[in-house]
Amino acid sequence: MHKEIIEKAYDLLSPCMVCPHQCGVDRLADEAIGDCLTGLLPKIAAVNLHFGEEPPISGYNGSGTIFFANCNMRCLYCQNYPISQYGEGREVSPEKLGEMMIKLQKQNAHNINLVTPSHIIPQIIKAFYFAKENGLNLPIVYNTSGYDRVETLKLLEGIIDIYMPDMRYGDSDIAKRLSGIEDYPKVNRAAVLEMYRQVGDLKTNNDGIAIKGLLIRHLILPNGYSNSKEIFRFIADNISKKTYISLMSQYFPAYKAVDDPQLNRHITKDEFQKSVKAFYDAGLSNGYIQTEPM
Repeated sequence: MHKEIIEKAYDLLSPCMVCPHQCGVDRLADEAIGDCLTGLLPKIAAVNLHFGEEPPISGYNGSGTIFFANCNMRCLYCQNYPISQYGEGREVSPEKLGEMMIKLQKQNAHNINLVTPSHIIPQIIKAFYFAKENGLNLPIVYNTSGYDRVETLKLLEGIIDIYMPDMRYGDSDIAKRLSGIEDYPKVNRAAVLEMYRQVGDLKTNNDGIAIKGLLIRHLILPNGYSNSKEIFRFIADNISKKTYISLMSQYFPAYKAVDDPQLNRHITKDEFQKSVKAFYDAGLSNGYIQTEPM
C-alpha cells in the first residue's frame, strides 16, 4: 500500500502536476525550471526546534521544524525570501529527510513541522514512510502558504495530522499583485476545505499540545489587502465556527515590499482592530490573536 502511494505521488513529478501551477516540467529528470525552481530532490534550508509557532504547535519542547527551500508563490513581502525566493539550502534524499524527522523526535519535539511543503509532496510522502518504518510516531504538521492542489492533498490523507495553512487573500486582483497568483482565493479555499475534511477541528492533549486538526493562519496586511472580513466569514460559513485561527500582526516590509509605497510600513492599530472585530463578528472565537502593534 505504501509503495503504491509513493508511486502515485512520484507520477505527479513528470510532467509535474504537484501544485496548482501544474507547470509540466520533468522533475524526475531533475528539471528545476518550473514555478518552484525545484528538481527531483527536496532542498533543506534549516532543521531545528522552533519555539516561535502558535502555542499548540510549539508547546514547551518546541516544534521539530524543517524549512524547505523555494516556494510556489512570489510574495512581494516574503519575510523568508532568502530561503523561499533565492533557494538557499542543500539537497537531500527522501531517506535523509526521514532521518532528520527521527533526529527531531529524539530531541523531544512535539511534532514534525514541514514548512513550505507544497511543491515537494511526493518526496515528503517517501520520507514519511521511511521514517515511520524507523520509529517515527510524532504528529506531522503541514505548514503551507495555502496554494495547494486538492488532488495532491488527497494523497496526504492519513499522513498529515495537523494542517496549518495560510488564508492570505479574499481578492484575486490583490493576490495577483502581491503574490503573482490570480486564482489564489479560489484554489486556497478549495484546499482548506479538503484539509478540514481530512482532519477536522483542532484537537489538543491535556497539555494543550495539538495532536490533530486544522489551524488557519491569517496575516494582517496594510491597507486592508488581507480582506479579513471576507475570509473570516468564509471560514465561519463553510468550514467551522470552531476553527482555530492564528491572527497574525507581525507584518513588516521585507524583500520587494520595502520599495512598494503601499507595503513599506507596519500595520496600524486601526488595521489590527478591524481584523480582530471581523474575527468576532463572524462568530469565531477559537484561536490565538497576536499582540496589537505598537
